[in-house]
Amino acid sequence: MKVLVTGGAGYIGSHVVRQLGQAGHDIIVFDNLSTGYAWAVTAGELVVGDLADEKAIDELFTRHTFDAVLHFAANIVVPESVANPLKYYSNNTRNTLNLLKAVERYGVSYMVFSSTAAVYGMPEETVLTEDMPLAPINPYGASKMMSERMIMDLAAASPLSYVILRYFNVAGANPDGLLGQATPEATHLIKVACECATGIRDGMSIFGTDYDTRDGTCVRDYIHVEDLAKAHVMALDYMAQGGDSRVLNCGYGRGFTVREVIDVVKARSGVDFPVQETGRRAGDPEALMADNQRIIETLGWRPDHDDLETIVQTALDWEFKWQDIQNQSK
Repeated sequence: MKVLVTGGAGYIGSHVVRQLGQAGHDIIVFDNLSTGYAWAVTAGELVVGDLADEKAIDELFTRHTFDAVLHFAANIVVPESVANPLKYYSNNTRNTLNLLKAVERYGVSYMVFSSTAAVYGMPEETVLTEDMPLAPINPYGASKMMSERMIMDLAAASPLSYVILRYFNVAGANPDGLLGQATPEATHLIKVACECATGIRDGMSIFGTDYDTRDGTCVRDYIHVEDLAKAHVMALDYMAQGGDSRVLNCGYGRGFTVREVIDVVKARSGVDFPVQETGRRAGDPEALMADNQRIIETLGWRPDHDDLETIVQTALDWEFKWQDIQNQSK
C-alpha cells in the first residue's frame, strides 16, 4: 500500500515505519520533528510538516494517493497535559480533525490510530477490556478519546475502515540497536530507570508504596515497542483483507510493579542508583493491565518479546548507544 505515517520520526512511529518498510509498503512520513528525529526514519520518504497546517496537509494528499494513514503525531506527557490542556486539544484533537478532513476529501480507505489506555481513566477493574466505559481523568486521555470518536463517526458516514490501538505501557527498543526512545525528558518508568543506570539522572522516585499490590507499588502492563509495531502492520493487512473496524488493546495481559521494574534495571545494568520513596501521585491507578484476547483473535497477533528482562535489556542497550551518539555530536 501507499501509506502516510504521521509522527513517523518519533519513538513508536519510527519502529512501525521500519516494519512497514520490511513488509514492502510505500511510505511517506509526515513529522514536524518536534520530538522526532530525521535519522529515525529508516524507510520511505520524510516530509517535514505540521498537522496544524491544513494547506501543507492538502498539498501532501494532492501529491500522493494514499491507501492508508497511520496516525501517531501527538503530545503524550500526562502532567504536561494537565498544566497546558489547550496544547493537547490543539495538537492531538484539532490536528486529528485536520487530518480526517483530508482522509475524507481524498477517499483514504484505511486508518490505524495510535490511542492509549488513558482513555479508560481510573477504572475499578485491573484488567481492562475494550468495551469498558471511557472516563479519562486528564486532557491527554480526553484528547485521544475525542480523536477516537471522530474517527468512528467519520467511518460510520463514509467507506473508511479503521483499527484503533489502545496502548498500555510501551518500552524497549529495536534489538539490533537501530532505534530506541530518544525523547528528551521522558516520563516513562523504564526509560527513566535506564537513564539513572547510565548516569543521565542522579536518581528517581517511587510514587506511592501503600497500594494493595504484592509490594505496595503500582502495577502496569509493559509491551515491547517491536511487538506493538507488529500490531500496526497486522492491522493494515487485516483491513486490506476485508476486516471490520475494531478497537484493540495492546498489552501482554500481565503486569509488573514499579519495584520489580527498578530491580530488573539495576540487575541488568549492575548499577545501584538511588531511589526515593514518596507519596502517591494524583490519578495513578493501582493496577492496569490489558485484556488482549480481542487483538489475538482479530489479528492473530502474538508477541515476540513478552519478557521484562528482554524489554529492559533492549532499553538499556539503546540508552548507552544514545548517550554515545549525543556525546559524539557535541
